[in-house]
Amino acid sequence: MTERTEIFSDQLLGFTLPDRNARGRAVRLDTLVRDVLSAHDYPAPIALLLAEALVLGALMGGLLKGENAQLTMQAQTENGPTNLLVCDYRAGDMRGYVDFDAERFANLGANPALAAMFGQGYLAITFETGSGQRYQGIVPLEGASLSEACQNYFKQSEQVPTLIRVGVQLDGEACTAAGLLVQHLADGEEGRERLHVRLDHPDWEHVETLASTISHDELIDPDLSLDAIVWRLFHEETQIRVQGGAKLTRGCRCSEQYYKSVINRFPPDERDAMRNERGEIVVDCAFCSKAFALSV
Repeated sequence: MTERTEIFSDQLLGFTLPDRNARGRAVRLDTLVRDVLSAHDYPAPIALLLAEALVLGALMGGLLKGENAQLTMQAQTENGPTNLLVCDYRAGDMRGYVDFDAERFANLGANPALAAMFGQGYLAITFETGSGQRYQGIVPLEGASLSEACQNYFKQSEQVPTLIRVGVQLDGEACTAAGLLVQHLADGEEGRERLHVRLDHPDWEHVETLASTISHDELIDPDLSLDAIVWRLFHEETQIRVQGGAKLTRGCRCSEQYYKSVINRFPPDERDAMRNERGEIVVDCAFCSKAFALSV
C-alpha cells in the first residue's frame, strides 16, 4: 500500500517498509544544485563532487527531526589537491563549498578518483538535533566515491546497515543530481537483539538486494517521480508508507549583521589592519561569493 505524492525535484521523499524494519529517503536536485554551483567557476570534477555532496547532505539531513535540526558534512585533507569540502542542511536550506588547489587539481585529468582528489583525508558528519543535542562521527575518507565513504560512515560510526546510491549528470551549466538512502532500523524491544548490529539479517539482505537494482538513469530521469522509483523497487512489499519531506533551496546564512559581530571581536588595531583604502573591511562569503563591505 502506498500513496502517490508525485515528487520530482528539489523536495525530499521519505518512506518506510514496516514489515522489513527499514526506512529510506529519496531526492532529486535541479534548481538547488545549479544555484549552489553557480556561485563559483568549478571545474567539472569538482562540480560533480559538490553535486554529489548536496544529494548526500539532503538524504542524511532528511533523517533528522526538529525545526532547528542541522547536518554538516565535511571532507578534509592536509596533503591532497582538494583541501576542503563542506555541505550543510537545515530545515530544507542547503549550502556547499569546495576549496581546492587549481594548479594541482589540473594535473589529475578529467575523471579523478576520490583518493586522487583528497589523498589521505577524513570525513566528519555532525548531527545537531532540534533539542540541542550534538554528536559527530569521524571516519577515514575511503571508498570509490563520496557516497561510498558516507555509507562506510554509517557502518563504522553508527553501526546502522545503510545503502546509498547517487547519480549526477552535468551538461554545461545544467546539472541534475539524485540519490536514494535505505537503512535497517534497530529493534528497540528490550531483551532482543538489536537489528543494527546484524548486517546479515534476512530482512536487510532482502531490502538491500532490491534497493541495489536502482540505476543511474532512473535516479536522474526527470519524468520519473520519486515515489514511482520507490514503487518500482519495493512494489512486492506488503506495505510502503511514503511521506513528502522538506522542500529544498539554497540557503546561505551569511549576513552583514553576522560578519559585523565577528569582526567586532577583533581588537581595534587588528581591525584597522584589515581596512582597505576606503576604510572598509571587505568580507567574502565562501559559500555564495557575496562580498560585504563593512564599516566597523
